[in-house]
Amino acid sequence: METVLDNALPVGKPKWLKVKLPIGQKYTELRGLVDKYKLNTICTSGSCPNMGECWGEGTATFMILGNVCTRSCGFCGVKTGRPETVDWDEPEKVARSIKIMKIKHAVVTSVDRDDLKDGGSIIWIETVKAIRRMNPETTLETLIPDFQGIERNIDRIVEANPEVVSHNMETVRRLTREVRIQAKYDRSLEVLRYLKEKGINRTKSGIMLGLGETEEEVIQTMQDLRNAHVDIVTIGQYLQPSKKHLPVKEFITPEQFKKYEEIGREMGFRHVESGALVRSSYHAQKHIL
Repeated sequence: METVLDNALPVGKPKWLKVKLPIGQKYTELRGLVDKYKLNTICTSGSCPNMGECWGEGTATFMILGNVCTRSCGFCGVKTGRPETVDWDEPEKVARSIKIMKIKHAVVTSVDRDDLKDGGSIIWIETVKAIRRMNPETTLETLIPDFQGIERNIDRIVEANPEVVSHNMETVRRLTREVRIQAKYDRSLEVLRYLKEKGINRTKSGIMLGLGETEEEVIQTMQDLRNAHVDIVTIGQYLQPSKKHLPVKEFITPEQFKKYEEIGREMGFRHVESGALVRSSYHAQKHIL
């Protein structure tokens, strides 16, 4: 049995955008726990195509700082508006969820909280501390916002020292203003470079394709990431969350994704995940190696 990932996509979707529904004992067990305890994972709320595979390997992704973002990126399905007040119990809730699910490798991400002086970085570090305290064997990846490039906020992530710190470029330089309205291409690069300079062991970034970028622009973005000493890159197909979001301009072929993977390996990335169904946390547990 197969399911199509996105109802907003035009008719005639390529066959490589169809995936089997997740199955297996491990998936069934975790799905039951998520439903029973009302646990909040991006895996379920985002209907990730790789949920069954990741859960089977003991990996899951959690979002903190609420579900309303202060930014209005053209590609993202997360609600935009005035966020609710910070839930200071959230770090414990996330750590408890990871313990209940017996997660081996946790990915933590968040909405942008430009409304907060600290950009949400204090909740970030408290979440990492709570996870480590309650789940000492669990490894961590933090997929962070840019914190507006403010170093004291980024330093809190550095202090927490997760095994992997990720920040997504999302798209090429030319399309950044359209795709990530309040973000800046060079600021994101500087955040990644700063993390590495401050001693983060593994840095990571991801880009989406199919928004109108050229091959040359994708390769240049990959080179920019390598120049910032990024270790891991993920490259996937953009899928339109709704008709209100940016349209898909092109479905990238598996052969083209393979080409980008080979180019990335030649550039010297430690890990390159490149494919239509690849998302930021795909094979995340392997990126600590």
